Amino acid sequence: MVYCSHNSLLPAFFMEFLIMTEQWEPTEGTDGKKGNGRSPLIFLGGAVLLGLAAALLIFGSGQFGQKESVLQQIPAGAGETTKAQIVVENRVLTIGDAAHNFHLKDLNGSVVSLADFQGQPVVVNFWATWCGPCRLEMPALQAAQDAYQEDGLVVLAVNDQESNSDVTAFVEELDLRLTTVLDQDGIVSRLYNVFNFPTTYFVDADGVITAVHRGLLTTEQIDEYLAVTIP
Repeated sequence: MVYCSHNSLLPAFFMEFLIMTEQWEPTEGTDGKKGNGRSPLIFLGGAVLLGLAAALLIFGSGQFGQKESVLQQIPAGAGETTKAQIVVENRVLTIGDAAHNFHLKDLNGSVVSLADFQGQPVVVNFWATWCGPCRLEMPALQAAQDAYQEDGLVVLAVNDQESNSDVTAFVEELDLRLTTVLDQDGIVSRLYNVFNFPTTYFVDADGVITAVHRGLLTTEQIDEYLAVTIP
């Protein structure tokens, strides 16, 4: 799966462990024979680093300081939609529940809310200009909005904490006509517990979440998700 993550600590831990376990030289004992020279402290230090890395993997989704909000992606088999759960205020929001409404400004300064598109299918895409996979999938999202225009499909592109000028330049460069809004404080991303980009929610005309996808979307995957979102 291709995506951009906030967490850049894991590679450092593993690299440190590799350096610690590889930087040793054979030592000569009192009997004249060479031993492996590996100190127990090296293995102890490596175990500690691996333990910290494992903790980051398990608890990394709480990096926004919102312990009550956890997004769990449930893997699905080939041809099936990927589902998600959101824990908000100690209640699990699952597939079949209403998506949370939010209000954000678009590039023109007008306030846009998810509820504005009630009665229409909506693709809520969380992204950033610095995210390579986001750049790659944007044309596919634009093509999907064009292809499903008669069904009233709206792609709501939620940018994460970037300036209006940077986002505008990106949109113009790719000739995007999506509804682009600015999550300048990252509030909506935290509400949906987005911790990697892109992350995409599919919401049907009744405002119900039908699927969620983490990482780069292909045209085929978009069509599969929309097949269960648009009757």
